[in-house]
Amino acid sequence: MSRRVVRQSKFRHVFGQAAKADQAYEDIRVSKVTWDSSFCAVNPKFLAIIVEAGGGGAFIVLPLAKTGRVDKNYPLVTGHTAPVLDIDWCPHNDNVIASASDDTTIMVWQIPDYTPMRNITEPIITLEGHSKRVGILSWHPTARNVLLSAGGDNVIIIWNVGTGEVLLSLDDMHPDVIHSVCWNSNGSLLATTCKDKTLRIIDPRKGQVVANNFEEPVALQEMDTSNGVLLPFYDADSSIVYLCGKGDSSIRYFEITDEPPFVHYLNTFSSKEPQRGMGFMPKRGLDVSKCEIARFYKLHERKCEPIIMTVPRKSDLFQDDLYPDTPGPEPALEADEWLSGQDAEPVLISLRDGYVPPKHRELRVTKRNILDVRPPSGPRRSQSASDAPLSQHTLETLLEEIKALREQVQAQERRITALENMLCELVDGTD
Repeated sequence: MSRRVVRQSKFRHVFGQAAKADQAYEDIRVSKVTWDSSFCAVNPKFLAIIVEAGGGGAFIVLPLAKTGRVDKNYPLVTGHTAPVLDIDWCPHNDNVIASASDDTTIMVWQIPDYTPMRNITEPIITLEGHSKRVGILSWHPTARNVLLSAGGDNVIIIWNVGTGEVLLSLDDMHPDVIHSVCWNSNGSLLATTCKDKTLRIIDPRKGQVVANNFEEPVALQEMDTSNGVLLPFYDADSSIVYLCGKGDSSIRYFEITDEPPFVHYLNTFSSKEPQRGMGFMPKRGLDVSKCEIARFYKLHERKCEPIIMTVPRKSDLFQDDLYPDTPGPEPALEADEWLSGQDAEPVLISLRDGYVPPKHRELRVTKRNILDVRPPSGPRRSQSASDAPLSQHTLETLLEEIKALREQVQAQERRITALENMLCELVDGTD
């Protein structure tokens, strides 16, 4: 009599569990916009959710610890003139988030560690370059301040948020609407899906499609007949892919291996209510003392509910095999280094002693001064009688006034920074 061999895997018994009721976020008017993004973004400090907003677009940002009922007057992040379609936290600064909108713009925001008294309405920078709605955002995994956006104009733009400049524009690679874009682990390649049913692997710096129209899949997994979009989340540390169906009530998860059959079904977490969207916590935000290997933030119509994936272990010791060193908050490259052709793997950190998010770090945008750009060479226009020449005295007066205003602005910036630091210290003191 033959015996069936059971595949050995430490993740075979991973189970999902919804957090207790008092750990959910209640009374949030989740956006009803029919768009295929996750509507939710989370990091070790904050939970951000796209919400309903009259007369424009908005999202709410809550400190992770602020569970329970959310006050209806809780400040929002507002500024877009049309619905927000996607949001994404910067992987290298837990206080910086980008939003994309139907109004064709991308805005980058600095979120304070303290709770603001009123709506946040002023982004650090607004990025304008798309001609139609912008529905996809993705920060570069290893280069500082590099952000990708994709819009209804079938164009992918890669920005340097630190200067507001367009680094690259990929505008002739997709004949139809782009459905999704993601970076590989070191940010050297992109994978995109498109309405033309083609998967493309793109080298963005060369502006070339390096692979598409894959002939045969290495594995084929039959899913259900639901017509809702699948939101995939991949954890490279455990080689587990989680598939969350939007409008579905399940999270299916699979382990990926190097040997055939490559894809191994693990289990399905099911709940009664369908999900409107889903956030996925970076590994550094998990509770390693409880063998937590993934945490989702499931959006309902009026609330957000954490769902925790756990490997059942009896030991209280740190589980090295579950938690290899994982990407931390430090970038490995500057934007111009990446653009010049350099690649670097993520800077890894150990989770052995848990992870404590760093203090508030400000993102400073340094726009290039147009006065630094030399005028084009060529014959100068002759001065006509109608041109009123500036006297040396007038010029000196203007320069003195500019200098005085600049010093005044710098003094105010120093004062604002000092006050924000005092506020952070007061908040830390009361925690």
